[in-house]
Amino acid sequence: MRAAMEVCLCDVVSYVVMNEFPGSNEPTPEAAGSPVHPSSQIAAHYPLESDDPVRVGDYWLDSRLTATRAGMVFTAHEDDSDSVMVILLAQGAAADHAARARFAGEINAMHIDTVVARGGQGQDDGRLEVRYRSEDDDPVVADHAPLAPWVAMAFDGSRLAVMEAERVLHAVDLAHTPPLGAPSGPDYKLHWSDNTAHGTTRLWPLPWPGRKDRAGWISMLVSWLLMMLIAAVAILLAILVFQNQPPVSPPPPIPSQGSGSGEPASGSPSGSADPGTEPSRSDSPSMQQPSGDESGPGDPTPNKRL
Repeated sequence: MRAAMEVCLCDVVSYVVMNEFPGSNEPTPEAAGSPVHPSSQIAAHYPLESDDPVRVGDYWLDSRLTATRAGMVFTAHEDDSDSVMVILLAQGAAADHAARARFAGEINAMHIDTVVARGGQGQDDGRLEVRYRSEDDDPVVADHAPLAPWVAMAFDGSRLAVMEAERVLHAVDLAHTPPLGAPSGPDYKLHWSDNTAHGTTRLWPLPWPGRKDRAGWISMLVSWLLMMLIAAVAILLAILVFQNQPPVSPPPPIPSQGSGSGEPASGSPSGSADPGTEPSRSDSPSMQQPSGDESGPGDPTPNKRL
């Protein structure tokens, strides 16, 4: 009796499960071995390398997605914006005019909603030139190389988006382009295919020395307050140093040529006087008494008994 009740209970549970969850016993596509569409796969992210740029245009790089001989693909974000996929041409492809033209042609053929922004050399024309972002306001030295072409595309995090970026790069390096005729002779290789370093980028304004990440508003505020404090201390020290200087006495007056002495002026004879001019007198009293030989006419003779 007890065994019969357990069998009935198991049948009831199986019936309820099959009616409530009709697809629970069906095999999944992964278990059945059927291929999964790339749009349902999540793209693999890799850490940035030490020589990768910190920022491309206005976008801060977050991780690597893939790379070919023509360039590399990153995930990036702008300030207060969603994540995008940035394609940056390699140094060899960026220096070749034909490679830049093929890259610009692939970008101009895309939908306008797919392309978020673009920049670099040779990317300011075509159907999607409205997405071009100029960096002419950055300081440039005469010997600086032109900026490498780049594009920021909408990214949904799927493997299908990464495959689209690889298609663009393979169109630049001609990896999947079929030959026009029957191949014969030596193999063909692009002259810039070995130069796979990232193209020229520019970071402005410059970050703090020794750091490669951006500074937040708290760091900017603290640095500004510190700068103002240093300037105020410098002004206070200058005031304290210069306000305690001892007073400087004025220089003594320079005496005039004929004041205070009865000596004749230089250049005139000692025994003669210029007619029509009176001899200069000194109004200042003198403590010296003239001797008998030096007394002039009209002067009283001093009493020798005194």
